[in-house]
Amino acid sequence: MTVVDAHLHVWDPEQAAYEWLGPAMAPVDRAMRFHDALPALRTAGVGAAVLVQAADSDEDTDLMLATAARHPEVVGVVAWVPLDDPGRARARLAALRRDPHVVGVRTLLHERSDPDWVLGPDADAGLALLAEAGLPFDYSTTSPAALRHLAELSARHPALRLVVDHLGKPPVGGGREDRAEWHRLIAAAAKHPGVHAKLSGLYSASGALDAWTTDEVRPFVEDALELFGPERLMYGGDWPISLLAGGYARTWEAMCELLAPLAPDDRAAVLGGTATRFYRLDPALLNTAHHAAV
Repeated sequence: MTVVDAHLHVWDPEQAAYEWLGPAMAPVDRAMRFHDALPALRTAGVGAAVLVQAADSDEDTDLMLATAARHPEVVGVVAWVPLDDPGRARARLAALRRDPHVVGVRTLLHERSDPDWVLGPDADAGLALLAEAGLPFDYSTTSPAALRHLAELSARHPALRLVVDHLGKPPVGGGREDRAEWHRLIAAAAKHPGVHAKLSGLYSASGALDAWTTDEVRPFVEDALELFGPERLMYGGDWPISLLAGGYARTWEAMCELLAPLAPDDRAAVLGGTATRFYRLDPALLNTAHHAAV
């Protein structure tokens, strides 16, 4: 089985603008390239990766596609298109889909000034284009509150596959009431069979990102397994943000410990099978990645 990291970033401030990136993000407030991640991926036994957009711009998407062209380990790219400009979105999608690496679309919802932007008529028309094209949408959040939109989005677009990045940012290290609210919202989303989730970015919800412990993350992973099942969950290492949360190796080892009780087939689903199916990863690209890894 090829282990697939379904959530990895690259960026380069000289090629694209990243408004959220600055000195507060040191030491990752610089160009972070795929070859920088490769040693950690290989040590963990990760053989393939899906790159996920880090800026709402064509330049960021072009950077990911150029990276994919150079590195056989990259088997997918979650691109950006201007969903709230359906005409431009349609044209950009037509161009992007010529590249087999393009497997999905994401927008930095958490960077929008309007928390309800994704429900607006223009964005809604863009999501309809994705459903028509058969491309899934990565749903980004920085807090569980944004999960409240997922039920309506699923009802409006029943054919649209959705994946909740970072499990909706559960309150790791928080109190019982915070966990209960997250659980209520993620459970409502999980009722819709087209909604999947990523076990990624599960860091401390307050204070230093690296203050989390495996035992603090455990109840959220257990809840996710109960609500979604392994067949709708996928592993994501969230590099290079994971470098701020203790390092890729630490997050990978924690995930391995949390998934250890699963049956082998279930563990294989989370570590690659679900991502392969959800993103409809190209078998030829996966085969090339496999040979590059060995």
